[in-house]
Amino acid sequence: WELVEKADELGIRTMTLTEEWGGIGADSLTTSMVVEELAKGDLGVSVVMAQTLKLAQIFQNATTDQQKEKYLPRFRDDPRSLLAIGITEPETASNYFLPLDDPKFPFQTNAEKVEGGWKVNGMKHFISNGNRANIYLLFVQSEKGKGLASGATCFIIDREMEGFTIGRVHDKMGERLANNSELIFQDCFIPDENVVGEVGKGFGVLTEFFPQSNAYAAASVLGVAVSAYERALEWAKVRVQGGTQLINHDGIRADLAEMRMKLDIARTYIHRACWAADNKDLGWDPTLGAYPKVYASQIAWEIVTKASEIHGGSGFMKDVGFEKLIRDAAAFLHSDGVNRTLLLKAANMIYKD
Repeated sequence: WELVEKADELGIRTMTLTEEWGGIGADSLTTSMVVEELAKGDLGVSVVMAQTLKLAQIFQNATTDQQKEKYLPRFRDDPRSLLAIGITEPETASNYFLPLDDPKFPFQTNAEKVEGGWKVNGMKHFISNGNRANIYLLFVQSEKGKGLASGATCFIIDREMEGFTIGRVHDKMGERLANNSELIFQDCFIPDENVVGEVGKGFGVLTEFFPQSNAYAAASVLGVAVSAYERALEWAKVRVQGGTQLINHDGIRADLAEMRMKLDIARTYIHRACWAADNKDLGWDPTLGAYPKVYASQIAWEIVTKASEIHGGSGFMKDVGFEKLIRDAAAFLHSDGVNRTLLLKAANMIYKD
């Protein structure tokens, strides 16, 4: 919590809020730069903040004035307030990324209409900030006989709502500071006033208001790769083998140059996606909502493992730090969409006709 409070003190936690709501109105490009810098220090810090920053943007853009007035001051004024989004389920993970709109495969978490609102039952898992957030967006099946892309509704939920509890916190290999957990709903009543957008049109919220999500994930894993590259560069300058510093060996110099090139390419891709997300009328390409994270995570894994090899035997020692970087880099081969699934999603966009 002291890290979250420090981020609040520095204005990072609320930076994507507009000035009207107490932030600085940071755009997506600026936010991606901050996310990358945080990840150079620690991936977990970056993910905790990236989730909160993007959801603060969505709360401002997708909710009604009444919903903003109720929830944004609570978020702004509590230095420990974090945001989370509940979508992924044990049996519906990649399905919603594609999305697979088949009536036989809806969300298992469902909402039943009752007087004045909805009664929700089910479970989400792998939810970033799941056990720490106090305000959530939740996507559940509200219409029977339809697929998850055409029959789901988005709700705002409070941590204090009766019938909503936190399940286990997942024990992850890496990205460990960012807690991922289960969200459990047992006859949880959500009032009608907490519906975001239209009933049954939850995926419209995802499509319209989440374009920069993929790029923020890419920025997080890019920061891990930058940290590995910078450590390898400094090590190559001081480590002597074969009678001279490592950096004087052609093979090492070429490896470092290739790392730098791929980092620059990934960053350019991220920045393009973020700018386009904020300027959709000037050249948004839907594949920018899938590709940047795929590329950034692929080159991050390559760079972190290569940088560890440049350290020789020392790279295998936990106190040198590559053990953590390798575990963290592995997280985003899967997190925010499995890479293979995202490539299929992009393919569907390209070849939809």
